[in-house]
Amino acid sequence: MVIGIIGAGASGMAAAIAASENASAQVLLFERQARVGRKLQATGNGRCNLTNLHACAESYHGEESSFVRHALDKIGVDKTLKWFQDLGLYVTAEPSGRVYPYSDQANSVVDVLRFALQKSNIQLLTGFEVTKVRKAENGFLVEGAGQKHFCDRLIIACGGLAGTKLGGSISGYQILKGFGHRITKLRPALVQIKSDWSGCAALKGVRANCHAAIYHDGCLHSQSEGELQFTEQGLSGPVIFEVSRDVCQGAGCWVCRLDLLPDIPEGELLLELKRRKNSQLGAEELLTGILHNRLGRVITAAAGIRLTQRIADLSDESLQEVCKVAKSLEVQLTEPLGMDAAQVTAGGALTAQFDPVTMQSLLVPCLYACGEVLDIDGDCGGYNLQWAWSSGILAGANAAEVAL
Repeated sequence: MVIGIIGAGASGMAAAIAASENASAQVLLFERQARVGRKLQATGNGRCNLTNLHACAESYHGEESSFVRHALDKIGVDKTLKWFQDLGLYVTAEPSGRVYPYSDQANSVVDVLRFALQKSNIQLLTGFEVTKVRKAENGFLVEGAGQKHFCDRLIIACGGLAGTKLGGSISGYQILKGFGHRITKLRPALVQIKSDWSGCAALKGVRANCHAAIYHDGCLHSQSEGELQFTEQGLSGPVIFEVSRDVCQGAGCWVCRLDLLPDIPEGELLLELKRRKNSQLGAEELLTGILHNRLGRVITAAAGIRLTQRIADLSDESLQEVCKVAKSLEVQLTEPLGMDAAQVTAGGALTAQFDPVTMQSLLVPCLYACGEVLDIDGDCGGYNLQWAWSSGILAGANAAEVAL
């Protein structure tokens, strides 16, 4: 039995390793890039947040997000960590539940997977861009790189469109569409959001812990708390990624309201600023020691205060306005940065057309799909990689008839 797997990213490598447990199966792993796991190498700013201790079905999205339940029940976080331990990876967990390799290097994750692929019944074909996939008698023909390979069973693990510079591709969707599968609308998720607020450019590179709430036409859309990073074009950082799904996808007014001091009540902040009124320093130093210097100046100016004024000359009303801005800074949003900058693709192959127990197509026997190519995307914090491992192992094991 020959198992073909298109895509050697996280889910594809997991599928190949799982399928190879059937010693009588021959696994063909097709990868269009020169090496495996390129996107995986870049995740978590090069640290690779490979899962989250709190991963559960409620952490995922899609037209039928409940599709993930069986995969997460069968290959949950504990089983995934044991799987990686068996491959030789040491990990460490942060209080938030995010799990990283103990080395703090993403290449440690890629390396243990790469070494696990070095088995006699796995053939890795890198630099192999699949140009055509068609149904053959009792199987599939995969064409590319001037070659044709027959596979009894085929797993589509091409990943999503996000991160195109690192290997994001539309090919998986096209292959599945060619077999009659419906692809839902594709849009960027876990992505920074553009803003036309001039303060963003002035604060480029500044980071702050905050509470971020997104409003659409005055109604709360999403909210989270964590690290924010200002960029030349808008807002980024984990807290923005967590609330970015479907932001600016529809008409209307989109606003991000930032509490830049979520642990300090407004009344407490006002008392502190009033205490500083005996200072002869300029107003540009009003928030020194509380916020990043550049951020403090932008907040003070946004409250209508001239930075050349002396702190001692500021009215209580002016100080109250500074507190209001610091606790509820409104930033107008325009659009997500796009697929190139996105970490994950929202949307994909309609999960209603797949069996959640086996990951097999309900339309085409012996055809499977796993990972980001399906209409499943997770929250920020290791959830998307957990889906890749769970769905990949499930698809590979079922395709090769390996008991889990």
